[in-house]
Amino acid sequence: MGTEPQTVYCHCAHAKVVSQATREKVLQHLCESGREFDAMADLCEMSARKHPLLEKLIGEGPVRIAACYPRAVKWIFAAAGAPLDPENTEILNMRTGSAGDLVDRLEDDRVRPNLPGSSEVRGNGDA
Repeated sequence: MGTEPQTVYCHCAHAKVVSQATREKVLQHLCESGREFDAMADLCEMSARKHPLLEKLIGEGPVRIAACYPRAVKWIFAAAGAPLDPENTEILNMRTGSAGDLVDRLEDDRVRPNLPGSSEVRGNGDA
């Protein structure tokens, strides 16, 4: 197995756009997995406040973020002055992904980068 990626979980506490069942299953899995992770109440709020912790969360090396749409997460971090590395970042979309698929991805040490590029059209399916 490879180096375990840094994992960040967003509970989406304010907008509540991710189903409660999905959030609970993903968080429960993370808690029971024995893997280290950072749980944040709401990444959008942190970005709006330009919270310095966002830059520390992404650190160096591969990072996997369980939140919402990859394009939204990309801009959440960019707006806070903590741009994500497109070569080392995987976003798990809890808005559209099944809890089972998300848990499977969390078990894989290999990050599958999926940040949309700056030239991609906004609003496409899962970008």
